[in-house]
Amino acid sequence: MNYRKLLGLSLVTMALGAAAPACAQTAFPQGPMTLVIPFSPGGSTDVIGRLLAEKMGAALGQSVIVENRPGAGGNIGASLVARAKPDGHTLLLGTTGVLAVNEFIYANPGYSVERDLTPVAYTASISNVLIVNKDLPVTNVAELIKLAKAKPGQLSFASSGAGSSTHLSGELFKRMADVDIMHVPYKGSGQALVDLVGGQISMIFDNAPSAVPMAQSGKVKALAVTSMKPLPALPEAPTLDQAGLKGYESLSWTGIVAPKGTPPDVIAKLNATLNTILADKGVQQRMAELGAQTTGGTPQDFTAHMQAERAKWGKLVKEAGIKAN
Repeated sequence: MNYRKLLGLSLVTMALGAAAPACAQTAFPQGPMTLVIPFSPGGSTDVIGRLLAEKMGAALGQSVIVENRPGAGGNIGASLVARAKPDGHTLLLGTTGVLAVNEFIYANPGYSVERDLTPVAYTASISNVLIVNKDLPVTNVAELIKLAKAKPGQLSFASSGAGSSTHLSGELFKRMADVDIMHVPYKGSGQALVDLVGGQISMIFDNAPSAVPMAQSGKVKALAVTSMKPLPALPEAPTLDQAGLKGYESLSWTGIVAPKGTPPDVIAKLNATLNTILADKGVQQRMAELGAQTTGGTPQDFTAHMQAERAKWGKLVKEAGIKAN
């Protein structure tokens, strides 16, 4: 072989070798996946998570197992994912509390959103619903406020954990209505709803996906919603703004994150998959029936949203002096 041919082959080989890493893609998924829900079964986050897990499994050709890991306001589940292998096979369905509030109320939550987790996609925006025990002698927000003022500290409101949107919605209500209502935190809204029906607690500002079916069944009374617009699923329930607490708004949301260090191409594939799912008319209709609205967008969009939420709720937490028990 002459020198020119040898030189040409060498250059081609070098070019191919240089291009190979840039073209390499992580084979994903390589087996079953796990979506960690940091709250107990039956609550709003669980309802949304199971819907997304089912759709993701079908789209990716692998089973997506839902694993409920409740406790410490979502910190236990979040810490588990933060320590998981960063290969995209273990994901977290985070919430307002887990991804934007817990860092302000827990001295050591066990994870850092910015240090340990990578945003994948913003999945849903959710109104909360003020629901009360059906035997509580009130039919509207004004009557509830009057009763709370007449019985300071005797009424109770549950939450899915300290720092959750269900907790902060209640704290905002207390401040704006100037009432004293006892907070009772749970490991998720599932058991809280059972106790609400049983009369162990008076009320909860629960996420719409789990609150709406309860109200529609007649097991509880829906007095108002925490969004600025009424929910089509509960047309009889006014907004708290309409009910007299002008300017009241408290929305919950969910989003999927992965362990820090997950390959960018895996994040991109997961994001594209989720955006396709969230754009599906059937999924959007199912979410709307539950009182939630699909969102979507890029990982960068989700990052910006979380930063804005941390600024908003961090201010309220500090002003109200809220700390985990």
